[in-house]
Amino acid sequence: MWNKKEHEPVRPGQAGPSHQPPAAAPAPQTPPPPTQSGKPTAVIGPSMHIKGEIRTDEELLIDGEVEGLVESRSLLTIGQNGRVRANIKAREVVIFGSVKGDIEATEKLGIRDKGQLIGNTKTATVSIDDGAYFKGSIDIARPEPTSSAKAG
Repeated sequence: MWNKKEHEPVRPGQAGPSHQPPAAAPAPQTPPPPTQSGKPTAVIGPSMHIKGEIRTDEELLIDGEVEGLVESRSLLTIGQNGRVRANIKAREVVIFGSVKGDIEATEKLGIRDKGQLIGNTKTATVSIDDGAYFKGSIDIARPEPTSSAKAG
């Protein structure tokens, strides 16, 4: 006897009959960054190429290619596969991949082993690991005094 489901037409958006087991999804090469605030992390994957402006309030992992402008009020991580040709403004930036552009990080900037930054940076705290590459200038921005510090 024949199986009726094998001969039914396939509707758009629906997979047809398959005699092969589903392929396992490849494991990501860069682990998602730990969330500091409990908010979800947005991910730009390795196969993505974005040209334009990105603005976000949530944590962002860039593991693909981005060209243009990136602004985040949270943690911005450039993954090992990340290739960014953009100016960046964020609260905190961690680089495992490659960045060509200026960075303004209100709290801190970290360039990790094998990470690359070609551009100028303005930040309160900077950390450059052994094996990282940096070419540019660093402007250490002192945090603005709070109103209670001014009154004292």
